[in-house]
Amino acid sequence: MTERRIDSDIRLIPYYRNDGASLPWYQDLDVCRQVDDRDTPYDLTLLHRMYDYLCANGKCYYIEYRGVLVGDVSLRDSGEIAIVVCKEYQNRHIGRRCVLELLRLAAEKGMSVAQVAMAWIFNQHNLEVYALTAPGSTSAHTVLSMFRSLISRYVGTSPPPKSMVIRK
Repeated sequence: MTERRIDSDIRLIPYYRNDGASLPWYQDLDVCRQVDDRDTPYDLTLLHRMYDYLCANGKCYYIEYRGVLVGDVSLRDSGEIAIVVCKEYQNRHIGRRCVLELLRLAAEKGMSVAQVAMAWIFNQHNLEVYALTAPGSTSAHTVLSMFRSLISRYVGTSPPPKSMVIRK
């Protein structure tokens, strides 16, 4: 697996164990709620199990923004995309650019399905990142419509109605 440069600010670096960088992201309760609706932070055992699973079942990258590791993003063999950006670096369109890059990677790999991991409906920020456009949207239907439109532009097909699945 090789590094992927998204633009002059962002690189995706293949995962390597770096608890010093990644554990603080998963100990932030706000981020834990955004990621998987957890009310408790991750510990090292859970963090290692998560990364071991992601690496064994797909591609996992750290997100480097202007020389600083700020999150991670993965593309599972099943086609699911998941992303975490630490709170201090959110709202800079980092997640949007990374999701688009993983959609390109899925297309390069000839994957027949790429889907975005569940964005918790109560979480406005997640909905905006997964919709990739139009910050401020509060309707799940609107978000899914925007997501289908964006995917059509970048992948060339439209997902089925009421779905966050991309089919080639």
